[in-house]
Amino acid sequence: MAKYVGILTAGGDSPGLNAAIRGVGKAAHRAGYNVIGFRDGFRGFMENRTMRLDEQALSGILTTGGTILGTSRDKPHKMPIGGQTLDMTEAMVEVYHNHNLDVLICLGGGGTQKNAYRLHKQGLNIITLPKTIDNDVAMTDTTFGFDTALGIATEAIDRLHSTAHSHHRIIVVEIMGHNAGWLALGAGISGGADVILIPEIPYNIEIVAEAIRRRSRHGSRFSIVAVSEGALSLEEAAAFHKAQSSRENAKTDKAKAKAKKRLEKLEQQFNDSTFRISRQLEELTSLESRVTILGYVQRGGTPSSADRLLASRLGTACINFIEQDIYGVMVAARGDSAEAVPLEDVVGKRKTVPLDHPWIDCARRVGTSFGD
Repeated sequence: MAKYVGILTAGGDSPGLNAAIRGVGKAAHRAGYNVIGFRDGFRGFMENRTMRLDEQALSGILTTGGTILGTSRDKPHKMPIGGQTLDMTEAMVEVYHNHNLDVLICLGGGGTQKNAYRLHKQGLNIITLPKTIDNDVAMTDTTFGFDTALGIATEAIDRLHSTAHSHHRIIVVEIMGHNAGWLALGAGISGGADVILIPEIPYNIEIVAEAIRRRSRHGSRFSIVAVSEGALSLEEAAAFHKAQSSRENAKTDKAKAKAKKRLEKLEQQFNDSTFRISRQLEELTSLESRVTILGYVQRGGTPSSADRLLASRLGTACINFIEQDIYGVMVAARGDSAEAVPLEDVVGKRKTVPLDHPWIDCARRVGTSFGD
């Protein structure tokens, strides 16, 4: 009998999502399966809002950014409904069975992996695909969306060089990445940034300033500072880890709530860190400093050929695993192949940049400062 395959996209949008939807849909059709798309992530799944993913719907979407299914950040167990936050997991289980689904494919980042795993533990057949520009999903070589964002961030740094050079300025460019430094590190190296600040290496602003002053003494009166949005100074990192440890070790609900509030307060303070870095460097170097925040432009537009290829490979690999009745897994990139990794090995983990990673060694060898 033909199998019924459901598919949804959740979390932030990312280049390559449509390529993955197309890969799943076209391979499913060739296998004789029926494909049902659910709109706007887990919320649309819970509300039973569907979209036909026939050949016509899949035509022409390979090169299109975003997701034709729409997305949301709603969680199955914490769904805002009428001013309340409710656990709607059972409603989703019902939708799954009402459509006679054999599997639900969920495309998303770390949060989506967790939410999909919750549905798997309710007895549903689940397969996930790793997408995020942050490249921080565990147990996969890379995530689709990363390569496109890396190219956009690199081009932005390329363009900022001319302004920095012409006006003898420091340009501080904030790059996405959440709490992983892959995007800032890769773009910083590719774009020739003089300083790269990432979450994995807490920085000392005095060391950063000295690196810029040294460039000035050698005749280079401008500098590009690539800052990951999650970068922390030594002092900030110490405060953050202390608050995080307090939350993990809290014994009572009151203590946990207090620790959580402290963490949230710190995170709000860190939101202004890029502008603070700019102000500090201006004071310490006597050079004008300007901030450029790339923001959502990194997630938009046409996916790169590498992301189209990766998303297509992982999408079609889903059907291979469905044919073998392999569920409760994430389809991970392994070289030129795809591997089914149990979801329990993925959830709750984040792939950050190892301190001995070749990219870090490369940057240091060309004279890039990490502020440490």
